[in-house]
Amino acid sequence: MAHVIASVRPGWVVPGARVTVEGTQLPVPADGPPRVLVGALDAHVVGASARALRIVIPPNAEGGTAAIRIDDVPGESAFVEVARSIATDVHQVDNPTFDRIGRLWLTHSGSRGSKAAVPLIRMNRDGSREAFPAEISNPTSLALGPDDAMYVSSRFEGQVYRITSDDRVEVYATELGVPTGLAFAADGSLFVGDRSGAILRVTPGREVEPFATLPASVAAFHLAVGPDDCLYVSVPTLATHDAVYRITPDRLVDVVTDRLGRPQGLAFDRTGALYVVDALAGAAGLYRVDRNGGQGAVEAVLSAPALIGVAFDPDGGVVLASNDTVWRLGVPLRPPAPPAG
Repeated sequence: MAHVIASVRPGWVVPGARVTVEGTQLPVPADGPPRVLVGALDAHVVGASARALRIVIPPNAEGGTAAIRIDDVPGESAFVEVARSIATDVHQVDNPTFDRIGRLWLTHSGSRGSKAAVPLIRMNRDGSREAFPAEISNPTSLALGPDDAMYVSSRFEGQVYRITSDDRVEVYATELGVPTGLAFAADGSLFVGDRSGAILRVTPGREVEPFATLPASVAAFHLAVGPDDCLYVSVPTLATHDAVYRITPDRLVDVVTDRLGRPQGLAFDRTGALYVVDALAGAAGLYRVDRNGGQGAVEAVLSAPALIGVAFDPDGGVVLASNDTVWRLGVPLRPPAPPAG
């Protein structure tokens, strides 16, 4: 039987990530692993069998579509889509966020109690950047409001700020504990995740009220409102596996999935599919989560060395963030496969 390369799984990657090259009768030389190329670069092989090769995408791989070839399998190749780095001088704690005119907002959060000279950065559609030197200590989470203003939590000050379209900054809500994740409901209410274990609701009239109780987080709550009007929350702890929770408008709490190691940023794409970042070493990447059944089944769609946040571009593509680097993948993620039968 001839050597055959069948596929690469997952098909979307951040440089430095691990992927699996699947096939039949793949070469496994007796004197060491086969030579595998990603484009023109040598990949590090970390595991090899006749059915699968586990490789590390070179950290200096260029963004775009890259061919994966095995030296001993001439004429055979598979392809992987590599994300492109667009920012490195950041400190993200949660998702980056797009505003209504397509600018991408990033944070330089800093250590607790510090105040960066430029705590917020905006990236325009053409890739140019604008420093936003707001007086906000430890900007943590971002959310675009129904009024087109950008809302920013400060985990140090216990406040949420509102930044208007003409760049005015005002305090929107106070006494929020350690506010991290932010998400808006359809009625204009703002959900705030106090990482000490509470979900708070700020009404359109700016009244703060408790909404739900969840386990405390060692890092940050991450929030997103789904097309079903439920609030979805990831709560990273020190456990070996953490849950993604769903909270209904009636404040009923259930577990969507507990199959991820350390879920962090989460977001919905334009089809209403839920994606969650897993930050656990060895399994870091972006996962599609079945929120409507399948026992909370998860599917790896992108591999990365480390991730903390995700944002879907309104014009297509996806942005991914680790603590210190932001990448862009310029193609839409593959939709889920139809059910069998």
